[in-house]
Amino acid sequence: MQLKMMAIFGAVLGSMLIWAGSADAEERFTDLQHSKWAEDGIEYMAERGTVAGYGNGIFKPQGLVTRAQAVTFMVRELYPQELEKPVEGTTTYSDVPTTHPFYREIALASKNGLASGFPGGSFRPDAPLSRAETAAFLTRAYSLLEGKQPANWSDTKQHWAEAPILILSSNGLVGGYSDGTYRPNQTVTRAEYAVFMSRVIRFEREAAIRTQDWDKLISYMTVSEQVGQMLMPDIRQWNGKVTTNVHEGLKRSIHDQDLGGLILFDKNIVDIRQLTTFTHDMQREAGDIPLFLSIDQEGGVVKRIPGGTNLPGQMALGATGDTALAEAAGQLTGEELKALGIQINFAPVLDINSNPDNPIIGIRSFGSDADLVTRLGLATIKGLQQSGVIAAVKHFPGHGDTTVDSHLGMPVLTHNRARLDAVELKPFRDAIENGVEMIMTAHIAFPAIDNEHLTSLKDGKSVPIPATLSKKVLTGLLRGELGYEGLIISDAFTMNAIAEHFGENKAVERAVSAGVDIILMPKDPAVAHQTLVNAVKSGKIPDETIHASVKRILELKAKYGLFERSQTLAQKLTELNGVIGSKQHRAVEQEIAERAVTVLASREGVLPDQIQQGDRVVILAAEQEQAKQLEKQLKQAASNLSLKTEISLIGQGKTNEALQAIGQADYVILASYQFRNVASEFGWSDYQTLIDTMNRRNQRYSLLSLGNPYEMIYLQNVRSGLAVYGKQESNTTAGIKVLVGQRKAEGKLPVRAD
Repeated sequence: MQLKMMAIFGAVLGSMLIWAGSADAEERFTDLQHSKWAEDGIEYMAERGTVAGYGNGIFKPQGLVTRAQAVTFMVRELYPQELEKPVEGTTTYSDVPTTHPFYREIALASKNGLASGFPGGSFRPDAPLSRAETAAFLTRAYSLLEGKQPANWSDTKQHWAEAPILILSSNGLVGGYSDGTYRPNQTVTRAEYAVFMSRVIRFEREAAIRTQDWDKLISYMTVSEQVGQMLMPDIRQWNGKVTTNVHEGLKRSIHDQDLGGLILFDKNIVDIRQLTTFTHDMQREAGDIPLFLSIDQEGGVVKRIPGGTNLPGQMALGATGDTALAEAAGQLTGEELKALGIQINFAPVLDINSNPDNPIIGIRSFGSDADLVTRLGLATIKGLQQSGVIAAVKHFPGHGDTTVDSHLGMPVLTHNRARLDAVELKPFRDAIENGVEMIMTAHIAFPAIDNEHLTSLKDGKSVPIPATLSKKVLTGLLRGELGYEGLIISDAFTMNAIAEHFGENKAVERAVSAGVDIILMPKDPAVAHQTLVNAVKSGKIPDETIHASVKRILELKAKYGLFERSQTLAQKLTELNGVIGSKQHRAVEQEIAERAVTVLASREGVLPDQIQQGDRVVILAAEQEQAKQLEKQLKQAASNLSLKTEISLIGQGKTNEALQAIGQADYVILASYQFRNVASEFGWSDYQTLIDTMNRRNQRYSLLSLGNPYEMIYLQNVRSGLAVYGKQESNTTAGIKVLVGQRKAEGKLPVRAD
């Protein structure tokens, strides 16, 4: 009697703790030191919220698992959502009254055919489970077929559980003893039962991955795992230091939020060997579903890879107008990213930069013409895909005609639908028709598509809903009208257009409900994860919505080979130098830069003023470093011209010094760099003063546009000027070569500048 009371007490306590051990919190057990063989299985099931301990880190691995506990573990694993609902009907077991602590779980197990009772109407909930019953329970729960491994146990012939024991044994999921017996009537410990369950689940997941049965795999994923696939945080500091390796903090983030992906920034990158090691180690940490690792490697002003081939940028490509070069640019970028262990490039930019006052796109765009952007965008996408890297195009439905940076505020594009169809939507529509697989949303309001307003948390005012949160834009327009079937990823949730106005919880819920598959850079990944878990469990977001997104994610991961066995780290590191910044890649970089150089102004209509033998050349730039770079390149390119050079700075309060510097010059390079600000508010007056002075003196000079090439809108009477579309070395070297007569300027201005 005393033993029976102790068993009942243990069952009650176990029930209470099993409820606590839900998918929301993983227990850390401290009493597994004598059950090391079972530690992995126990912790795996605890992570899934299936098994629980007795509090204070105690699991009691050697304790016997009861029939009630066993079915509870299975129900928590297989039907967690049903546990949140009222129990339908009643059990007919004489020893399981409605007051029994396991009543709900036993009722659900009975309803779903997981377990049955005994003759006479009892269930015997507190009886220890046998090895035979374990096999029966698990084969009822999981649709396993007989495997190919030998399983001839001497003591299971004609046993009532012979068939389920054979199924588990022939798949290597349970074993026998050295004497050839299975011992079907032997009781099972809590450790053994957790291990048996973990083996079956992992076996079934592995089979689903092998056969690419994503619906089956999703059925074996917890809600936590499913919504984790839909999060792609950035990799943040840990213990006050930047993260450049897999440390305990990053491990916890990956596992606690079951992350499906991460985005890397230059803060996470030291060099190419460190980056390759880092991505390799992150994938090893990910488990059976690999991570999407992503980056912004547009080229030009947005670059991340030290020592890699940093292309001259999209507007430089726009100036060449050459789709073959755009495809080559995409392919070499993809080859380098793939070698580094990165699968997603947030590029190309398909925004049409039709507004000179755009403070954030500018030279990141191919140009202001929808046809040009479309042609070069499609070619770049093709190149990336051919190299085995996913092109994630941005920013849908279009960020090119805005005067507000969505990192800082909420842009609103007021064009009517006809204009959007003809301009902003054209490159995205054509990209969809040509098989683009990932599209990034814009945090921009488009009233012509969705005029809903929400109350801003920032100031209580009514603000229009941005595309990222709009069901009309993402599900109605993008999925419905444009027929897009690929992945939708949001722009960063740390940007003020989202962060300031809507609050992370509501914004995450609304974005997923609107049609976003992956939330990029949530401000607090743990909060975003829990918000989605809660929304699914409460029914705010239907299971079907999550399953559709996760299936798209898994399909794309499989398409790009993420589930395949990767090379060893040593192999990856050995191959790096033959890919990153290779001679062939550098040749493409140079060709783009040289063919992009464009004449903005010329006295004769063909060439800018030329630097001549023995000239005293003054280089004016806003930054000392930039001026020194131009000086160095000029000396290298014109070593035979016996030039004398000096540098000076231009900017607010420096105009008089610049005027003095050019007083004795034979030639002046006046470098202009306008980017990440509104062009009409740039300090053009300083430049105009210098240009007017040089014109009066009839000096030879060239205005060298290093950024957005809109100088001719704001400056008057420029007699000589070049645009190179970037201040990287490849761009500026190409411009210098034209000024010293080594190259012609072949580029065509890809934006309107009048």
